[in-house]
Parts: sequence; C-alpha cells; structure tokens
Amino acid sequence: MKESLKSAINQTYQNIEIIVSDNCSTDNTERVVKDFKDPRIRYFKQTENIGPYKNFNFCLQQATGTYFLILSDDDLIDRDFIDICIKSASYATDVGVIRTGTRVIDSHGVITSKYYNDVLGLPTEDLFRGWFASKTAFSPCSSLFNTEKLKEIGGFKPENNLFHDGFVIAKLAAKYERVDVKEIKASFRKHQSEISHTVQVKDWCEDSLLLLDEICGLVSEKYRVIVRKEGIRFFTYLNYYRAKAIKSPIKCLRTYFMVYRKFDYVHSPLRHVLREFLYTPMRSLVSGLILRGSQFVKKLV
Repeated sequence: MKESLKSAINQTYQNIEIIVSDNCSTDNTERVVKDFKDPRIRYFKQTENIGPYKNFNFCLQQATGTYFLILSDDDLIDRDFIDICIKSASYATDVGVIRTGTRVIDSHGVITSKYYNDVLGLPTEDLFRGWFASKTAFSPCSSLFNTEKLKEIGGFKPENNLFHDGFVIAKLAAKYERVDVKEIKASFRKHQSEISHTVQVKDWCEDSLLLLDEICGLVSEKYRVIVRKEGIRFFTYLNYYRAKAIKSPIKCLRTYFMVYRKFDYVHSPLRHVLREFLYTPMRSLVSGLILRGSQFVKKLV
C-alpha cells in the first residue's frame, strides 16, 4: 500500500487527485495515508467490504479529473507515467484510453516479465490480436481511462468480478480514440497464490468467454472469425495455466477437462496431463537410465 501510494504522490505531473478507498482493509491503510500528509489525497473508508469492482466504481464516482487510473494497493507506476501519457495524447481531453507497456513483478518487486505496448497506431482488431499474441498487456495500472467516458459505458461490471480491466479497455478502445505509448511505465504485481477449487477457474472461464464475446462484437464482421479463433486459443491457455496451479492432482485433472469443455479447444488437456503426470517422471526415468548406462560404459572402459 505504502509503495503504491508513494508512486502516485511522486508523479512528475503534479496536478492530480488521489482517491483512496479503504475497503475494510487490515493493513493500517488509514494510518499510512495520514503519514503522507498530502492535501491531494482524499480518503474514504467503506463500512463493509463491497468487493473489488464496486470499490473501483466508488472511486470512479468520486473522481473529478479528466483521466482515471486504477492503482491497486500493490501495483506501481513510474514517476513519469502520467506525464508521458498526457504528452503522448497532446493534452487532449477526449481520448478514451491511454495505454503504456507493462512489467510484471513478484511479491518482492523482482521483474518476472515485460510487455512493451507494440500496437501503436494499429486498428482495434489488431489491438485485441496483439493482446492475444503477447504484443501488449491489458492491465489497469498501465491504462489511463477517460473519466466521463468510463462513466458513460457503465464503469466496471464483469459477471464474476474478473477481467474488469479487459472489459473497459476493450469498450473504450473500440468506441473512442486510443493513444498508445510503447515504453513500459507501470508495474503489475503478481502474487503466487494457490488455486484450490475448480469453481475459481470456472469463474475465470465464464468471464473469459464473456469478454471474448464482447471483443468480437466490437470488431467488424470481416475480422470476427480470426479474432474469435485467436481469442479462444489465448483464453484457453490462460485458464489451463490457472488449472495447473491447483495442487491436488485429481482436482487439477478435473479442472483441465472442465476448461476443455468450456472452450472446446484442444490446447490439449491431455497434453498438459501427460506433461504433468507422465512426461516429467518418464523424462527423469530416461535420464536416469542414460546416466546409469554412461556410468556402466565408463566402468567398462
């Protein structure tokens, strides 16, 4: 929380308001905020946990600035993030969304991956295809949303509170002007968390399909088939990856097949099952046999 707030306060572009909505946190948020003593900070404390996307909408309704950024309590933005975004948009006030590249960091701040925003000047369908091909990342911390336009499309309202960033980026990018900054200027923090229930992956699958339907409805008919095909491949992979995090082999196997049924795409559960339950042990066995064979040969020599 402290690092995120500090990254917002220390922006080179100073004409900002910082809205902190304490959603019944247990990390002394109020005390951290007060320690900064920055008059630009507006602090609100929810009386009960209202869930993530309702909390985002609450912040959106309080916002008075031209552009709106969601900065979760463990994400970071570079000091010149807002400055570069605003300058790249030539200080225009009617751009739907301004996006930069994104780095992914772990709980210790170590960079685990980087995504430059390599979709500059490309049409909407290529923005989506670029996301599916890892040429850009859809992340709220690297996206400046137009406040009024975000309110016009209804704010954040995914079915299962997932992919809130994907839905709004897709809608704003398709409906209004989009500005892209190639450079990486924000850090999304990804925590290693164990998924223990198939239902968690099921919710991700359902929102993935809802988002893909939304995306396909935003591109011209000419591109819908290819966008859906590439989107199915992309979201199937994401959800197989989530299934892989389930520690129980039986639950993991069951979840693989649930994902397969949801997407009807062979990014094959069998391939993952074979890799996880057969291939790795077999590879170890073969390696062991080769090693023993080498040792035997050495003894003969």
